[in-house]
Amino acid sequence: MNKAQFIASLAPHFNDSKKEATHAVDVIFDTIVRNMVKGEDVMINDFGKFKKVDRKARKGRNPFTGETIQIKASKKARFLPAKGLKEHISGERKLGPAPKPEPKVVAKPVKKAAAKKAAPKKKKAAAKKAAPKKAKKAAKKRR
Repeated sequence: MNKAQFIASLAPHFNDSKKEATHAVDVIFDTIVRNMVKGEDVMINDFGKFKKVDRKARKGRNPFTGETIQIKASKKARFLPAKGLKEHISGERKLGPAPKPEPKVVAKPVKKAAAKKAAPKKKKAAAKKAAPKKAKKAAKKRR
């Protein structure tokens, strides 16, 4: 499962909004990464622990030539699965039912009183049309 498929599987829990599901996934991953960069471990119960590990410099062997090479010290990310996750994967513990998405709430359309609102608009339009005629008549009388 890649990130897009993961987001698609979460979308029903966010009222079929892939945008909200993407935001949630991005926030979770960002939080894990930021804490690991600080050197803090991120422990999620019954899932596992994400941690930053410092690896020392060591000697290795080039598999093509067989010559000994020096490998630099580095920092790596490590994931240690929790006991609960291991039990689920091995089949020792069964998974419970998957959480169901909340039912969608569909708003009922509100009926508008269109006839009542239309009548005042016609009167205003009629008043606007009458005003120029009165102005023309007044202009003729002045001449």
